Amino acid sequence: MDEKMKELIAMGASVGAHCQPCLTYHVAKAKELGIEEREIREAIAVGQMVEKGALSAMREFAAGVFDAPAASVKAPACCDGGKSKGKNGEKGMKRR
Repeated sequence: MDEKMKELIAMGASVGAHCQPCLTYHVAKAKELGIEEREIREAIAVGQMVEKGALSAMREFAAGVFDAPAASVKAPACCDGGKSKGKNGEKGMKRR
C-alpha cells in the first residue's frame, strides 16, 4: 500500500473516530504528498458515511436495549469498573 492510500484511509478513519487533531494532521500530510483536494474530500465523505452507519446501528441497538433480559446483559471490561477479567486473566479498564 502506498503512502497516498494510507493517508486517504487515515483521513476516513479520523472522521469515523471523531479525532479532529488526527484529521488535521492527515489532511496536511495528504497535501504534502500532492493528493488532490477532490480525493481528500472524497476520503472525508467516506469517513462520514461510515460514521453515519455506526450512528444508525447504535440508535437501533439503544432502542432495543430495554428489551433484553437483565440477566443476559454482561458488561464489557470497559464498563464494569475493572471488575471483570479479560481473556488472559487481566482486569478490565478502570474508570477514572
